[in-house]
Amino acid sequence: MARTFGRTREPNLTPPNLIEAVEEVARLCGAVALSHFCKGLDVEWKVDGSEVTRADREAESTSRDWIQKHFPNDAIVGEEFGSEGQPGRRRWLIDPIDGTRSFVRGVPLWGSMIAVEENGSVLAGAINCAATGDFVIAAPQQGCWHNGVRASVSAVDSISNATVLSTSARFRYNPARSQRWTALTEQAAITRSWGDCYGYVLVATGRAELMVDDRLSPWDAAALVPIIEEAGGVLTDWKGRRGLGRDAVASNALLADEVRNILGVPEPADA
Repeated sequence: MARTFGRTREPNLTPPNLIEAVEEVARLCGAVALSHFCKGLDVEWKVDGSEVTRADREAESTSRDWIQKHFPNDAIVGEEFGSEGQPGRRRWLIDPIDGTRSFVRGVPLWGSMIAVEENGSVLAGAINCAATGDFVIAAPQQGCWHNGVRASVSAVDSISNATVLSTSARFRYNPARSQRWTALTEQAAITRSWGDCYGYVLVATGRAELMVDDRLSPWDAAALVPIIEEAGGVLTDWKGRRGLGRDAVASNALLADEVRNILGVPEPADA
């Protein structure tokens, strides 16, 4: 069957399956966010010190409205409006603008993240980097797709040839990680802070070999699980565990063990 995931198409108000529903929501969410991009929005500050704008709230509200209409029995968890629905049910996770700090400064390296999770397993996930034109979607055993083309991590097998990324090299929540990160970057070909969800898109599409974060929320992490794994990569937390973690190390498969050893992360098989 031909795949249409990641291609521009007319909205389908009665999606035949869950992955297409995730695609619809990610496109809607990203379109709302993009309509506000570089428009001089007022910035507010949340209690955790992060920035938020009307674009974040409108994009999430639009996503919630669509989900409630088509999947009224599902729960929803979003960055801006919290949780609704009964605990224990299948739930949608929404990060309307991952990378708001970039968004408000006119930098296009942000994205809208949508995922569906049930009983600890992510059923489908999408990242819509609307300003760069990168749309990535994945589901277990259905592959990872970038703009309608099957995506794959790179075949780089040497750190000296690797591109390594992080949202921030300060690792303020765990300063000891800065030393390990520095040790890795000294060996890498190139180090950049093309961070937030955009960094994971680059790993999944073979344009970078490693992306790390030292703090994630569930709506940041959920979509990454199928996207990285279905692209042939390895996604763990900093303790080497697969699944939804509070931090992340995403890499191609050939460098997975080596980069984790340098970062002090146990190998996934030993976690």
